[in-house]
This record gives sequence, structure tokens and C-alpha cells, in this order.
Amino acid sequence: MGEHLGKRLAEPRRVTRLIRLPEVMSRVGLGRSTIYRWMSEGRFPKPVQLGGHAVAWSEDDLDEWIAGKLN
Repeated sequence: MGEHLGKRLAEPRRVTRLIRLPEVMSRVGLGRSTIYRWMSEGRFPKPVQLGGHAVAWSEDDLDEWIAGKLN
């Protein structure tokens, strides 16, 4: 187990940017209602809870979703 932990610590940490709804809508070309409906249907990435009612989406998750739509 110690080797595994040491290996994880040696890897560089990748930090993903968190994106709020207005930028998400701009990037994917969808409106708020469609994004939330598709989330409930499992067709769009879920956001990360920031606290209170504030949420944001992982830039990596959105990039993967967009790439999947292009294929």
C-alpha cells in the first residue's frame, strides 16, 4: 500500500476548471431548461455543488461530453 500511495503523490495533480451555467450554455449551445432536463435524463454531465445553491461543471466533463457528441 505504501508504494501505491507514494506513486500517487509523485504524479502531477491535474486541476480542472469549474464553469458556471452562463459559460456552459455558451459552450454547448443549449438553454438552461434543456441542460437541466438532459441532466435528469442522464444525457448531460452533472454539476459539482459549490455550496448553497451554487453549482458549476467540470471543464473536463464538458469537453468529454462535447467530444462524444462530435463522434
